[in-house]
Amino acid sequence: MSVLVVVDAANVVGSVPDGWWRDRHGAAERLRDRLVPYAAEGVAGRPGPVEVVLVVEGRARGVESVPGVRVESAPGSGDDLIAELAREAAGRPCLVVTADRELRRRVAEYGAECVGPRAVRAP
Repeated sequence: MSVLVVVDAANVVGSVPDGWWRDRHGAAERLRDRLVPYAAEGVAGRPGPVEVVLVVEGRARGVESVPGVRVESAPGSGDDLIAELAREAAGRPCLVVTADRELRRRVAEYGAECVGPRAVRAP
């Protein structure tokens, strides 16, 4: 059973002050593209292949999925969708990429592990 890797786009993009706020949609697309190699290679000590899901919200909604990275647009809070994905993955290895302390607490209740944004900064 492959690991489900859920990436908090807003948190990962927001962890680097590179002007992302001027084009949130474009920043999410660039992150999505950087995540593609992780699907085959793995992430944070979890060997590939892994299933990568990028959760976007707000102005980043509408970013399309690409081979290797499924993009989920949160209808409301991205954190709520990430917690729901972790809940649905119960019994399956799940790794959430975020630095958000409250989100980390929420997904841990479902058995998910967490790593910070640095885990996916450079493949």
